[in-house]
Amino acid sequence: MGRRVGRPLGVGLVGLWLSIIVLLPLAALTVTSFGEGWSGFWDAVTAPVALASLRVTVAVSAVVALVNAVMGTLIAWVLVRDDFRGKRVVNALIDLPFALPTIVASIVLLSLYGPNSPVGIHLNATQPGLLVALAFVTLPFVVRSVQPVLIEADREVEEAAASLGASNWTTFRRVVLPTLAPAVIGGTGLAFARAIGEYGSVVLIGGNIPRKTQVASQYIQQQIEIDRPVNAAAVSVALLAIAFVTLFVLRVLAGRSQRREEDSA
Repeated sequence: MGRRVGRPLGVGLVGLWLSIIVLLPLAALTVTSFGEGWSGFWDAVTAPVALASLRVTVAVSAVVALVNAVMGTLIAWVLVRDDFRGKRVVNALIDLPFALPTIVASIVLLSLYGPNSPVGIHLNATQPGLLVALAFVTLPFVVRSVQPVLIEADREVEEAAASLGASNWTTFRRVVLPTLAPAVIGGTGLAFARAIGEYGSVVLIGGNIPRKTQVASQYIQQQIEIDRPVNAAAVSVALLAIAFVTLFVLRVLAGRSQRREEDSA
């Protein structure tokens, strides 16, 4: 009897909480974006500067996500399979972007790669500067997605493949990678979704140059400052749609990859 009462109560509380912090704000944002009708929404999203900011955002975020897919998997592999001095420190540093205010990252990057760079590398107001900033804030996603899968992976299968004469690369490609694929895909999708909405880490190092380094979040802030809330809301909804579609597609792909792995096991 307690279970029957507890389940509806728990589902109701979850639904209420998600409605308050997610659904209602998103609904309000969507209503605001259509404050001037469909034509106003379309004009706001397809304005040349808005489109340019969306293109820069998606392109840079896609590159960062791909870099994270490779480097995040490599870092996770090293942390799980190798022992070295300072491993705990490195492991803790992976989570630093979660704890550190992103504006601090932008200040640090500007000090290191800005006009007065002590290392002679000038990335201020350039797209490579955006890449570095977004790579910093999205670093943990793939690493923390892949690590648990590597820890639980069956090492005996890899040893069996090696004993049959398979090279390290063949073992990784045919045995390890199919197991890691869902986690890599999921982490990459999260990194991409995080990157397209980032503001703090790029606000200084990016330069906010329209059509070049201005990302969508900076364009949205600019529209708010000049009292164009409908334009800001419309571009926000466009970002939300891109993130939702990306995560949905990647989740479907990850699910298919997981099912194929289970069928072949």
